[in-house]
Amino acid sequence: MMSAARPFKVLGIQQIAIGGPDKLKLQKLWIDLFGLEVTGTFKSERENVDEDICAIGSGPFKVEVDLMQPLDPEKKPAVHTTPLNHVGLWIDDLPAAVKWLGEQGLRFAPGGIRTGAAGFDICFVHPKGSEEFPVGGEGVLIELVQAPPDVVRAFASLAANPR
Repeated sequence: MMSAARPFKVLGIQQIAIGGPDKLKLQKLWIDLFGLEVTGTFKSERENVDEDICAIGSGPFKVEVDLMQPLDPEKKPAVHTTPLNHVGLWIDDLPAAVKWLGEQGLRFAPGGIRTGAAGFDICFVHPKGSEEFPVGGEGVLIELVQAPPDVVRAFASLAANPR
């Protein structure tokens, strides 16, 4: 099924996003009890989300943990209906990945490549395939995130010098 060599690499986990009806409960667990650092916030009417952007780890191995609640529980997208809302993957060349994956029949969610809450270029893989694009995330929303140069270098260094 694959047409050509993959023109990109998945470097690692960039983020996990956790949704719930009440961000205060998520904050109690992830910030107060687990000690994650809040690095920012993001609100979007279009995406129906009020989120705290948290982090664990450091440098290129920092993983973002987004704690999300809906602005309106009756509207979509419903960031709170799936507790693990989505997983983000660092991608070394997002435009090449989107082009190639689309050619392989992967279905993307509406919106295309755009700037995400943390300032990186992103796009989403739709959880379900369609007739036109039969491959989806098999029930999981997957965020592809353009890795910044320092993350690309760190992962390249690790690959060249495994311990």
